[in-house]
Amino acid sequence: QVQLVESGGGLVQPGGSLRLSCEASGRIFSIYTMGWHRQAPGKQRELVAITTSGGLTNYADSVKGRFTVSRDNAKNTVYLQMNNLRPEDTALYYCYCYYLRDYWGQGTQVTVSS
Repeated sequence: QVQLVESGGGLVQPGGSLRLSCEASGRIFSIYTMGWHRQAPGKQRELVAITTSGGLTNYADSVKGRFTVSRDNAKNTVYLQMNNLRPEDTALYYCYCYYLRDYWGQGTQVTVSS
């Protein structure tokens, strides 16, 4: 069983930045696939970015060049650095982990508005 705890959401103006963090339980964090999904009101949940145990990353086209996913295996933590935020990035952001099955965090709200 893996538990995920997110932090770092909030309200930011267009063009601003935020960093999300997600700490995972477990002693073998280094082999988990970790990442972030988001869900905007009235829309389906979508992949934002993931990072594998081998360090490979994958991003949604809409965030490439603006968002960066990274992980610190010593701290059991995955990060999402979000730069040049746009109103369309407004959503509930969920931390995601895959280890034998999918695990989800409770979500953290990101609102981009002037």
